[in-house]
Amino acid sequence: MPASLTGRILAAFGLLAVVLWLAIGTTMFVVLRGLHADATSSGLADIAQTLAVRFRGAVVDGEVRRVVNQIRGEIANGVTIHLLAADGTVVDVGIPDPAPTVPITIPTETRIGETLTGMAPFGDGQVHDYAALVLRGPNVVGSRAILLSSVDRSGADALRDVGRSLPIVILVTLLIGAPLALLLSRSVARPLERLARRATELVDPAAPPGPALPLGGPKEVRQLTERVNAMAAELARSRAREGELLADLRHDLRTPLTVIGGYAAALSDGTATGEAAERAATAIAEETARLERLVAQLGAIERLRTGADALHLEPIDAREILASTAARFEAAAGTAGVDLAVADTDAGWGTGAASGAGSGSGPEAADDPPLALAADRLALDRILGNLVDNALAVTTTGGAIRLEARRIDGAAGVPGPAIVFAVVDDGPGFPPGGTDRAFERFYRGDSSRTGSGSGLGLSIVRELARAHGGAAVAENLVPRGARVSVVLPVRPPSA
Repeated sequence: MPASLTGRILAAFGLLAVVLWLAIGTTMFVVLRGLHADATSSGLADIAQTLAVRFRGAVVDGEVRRVVNQIRGEIANGVTIHLLAADGTVVDVGIPDPAPTVPITIPTETRIGETLTGMAPFGDGQVHDYAALVLRGPNVVGSRAILLSSVDRSGADALRDVGRSLPIVILVTLLIGAPLALLLSRSVARPLERLARRATELVDPAAPPGPALPLGGPKEVRQLTERVNAMAAELARSRAREGELLADLRHDLRTPLTVIGGYAAALSDGTATGEAAERAATAIAEETARLERLVAQLGAIERLRTGADALHLEPIDAREILASTAARFEAAAGTAGVDLAVADTDAGWGTGAASGAGSGSGPEAADDPPLALAADRLALDRILGNLVDNALAVTTTGGAIRLEARRIDGAAGVPGPAIVFAVVDDGPGFPPGGTDRAFERFYRGDSSRTGSGSGLGLSIVRELARAHGGAAVAENLVPRGARVSVVLPVRPPSA
């Protein structure tokens, strides 16, 4: 089997052509052989018809033997002549020609003057074509028909005709099929070669992004080309984001490393003593903790994707965890001059997208069930903590942050009853297109929205929500602010 696609297509066409030639040759041989045999039998029948009057006269006059021998000398060389009895056997009239080895059956209903044709083995060891002209009725004694035969050469004649015709068929097939095979192979091979070159370029980070590949070839190749173009575009975007990430990480790492290096040098050379040494040690500890948090965030998403962080589900009251989150960030909010509060929850049932889940739809009924769900408490603390931390980073002094929870049904593609946790701030909101990319890892939008964050907090939120069978949604509010919501099923699929 050839290694290249072009070679395989050409080999397939070649094999198909050989099979086609064999089929055509065999069909031609069978048809031509039958035609030659029929032609021979028809010729013998014509000769028998021309001699019919003489045979009938000889039968009446009782001179059959003499007439038969006379006619034998007159007919063409290679044609044998015999008389047949009613039972199909040969009547001996002293003719030395080879006779049929099996009786030539003459049906009783055959009328005088009719001719029977066919093929039969003769005493010379060959098959003869014959024509039997019926001269008398079925109940006569003696000869009933005269039999003319000649050696069957229809096979050799047909083979000779095929040998003359088949080369023409082969030539026409090659003239038409070879260009078609080359055209087909090129229509497939050339786009695949372009795809192979583009794949080589994609794995080379130093190769510049090239233009989109042209769509050509069969439907399947065009579809593959479209996917490779989409993959190349996404890879280019990913590499661009990686470049931005490296720049952001250099920025995020430079500040704590500078602080740590400066204070460490001050402690080492004795410049910082007394209270200054204590402040230096405290700053070093704080910056070290900041670096540890950054490193932890960098590994969090991959652990979630690989399942390394398994969920431990337990019953959780949404109101209680919102209250504990607000208490946890109360000091940070007070220091930033931001009002952090838990909104009145709406436990009523509703439907719709998660974007409508954050706003209440009426006062809570006295007999509404509690906002309970099965979730991983540490994961939910982390979700709400990241959301609040993200909101604090963009809310200015005098601003407000509101924590909400609501029970809904069929939101954000999460089937069944679910709880929506939302954090609403009155900051600048997401930039244009930012709500669609807010949960991408390392996406930071602009500095007015993300501050000096690493761009990983909301990505971790989305992965934790997905681990619960839920979803995360970001939206801008009018006239100002943003809402980030997490929809968690009341009972996750993994429960």
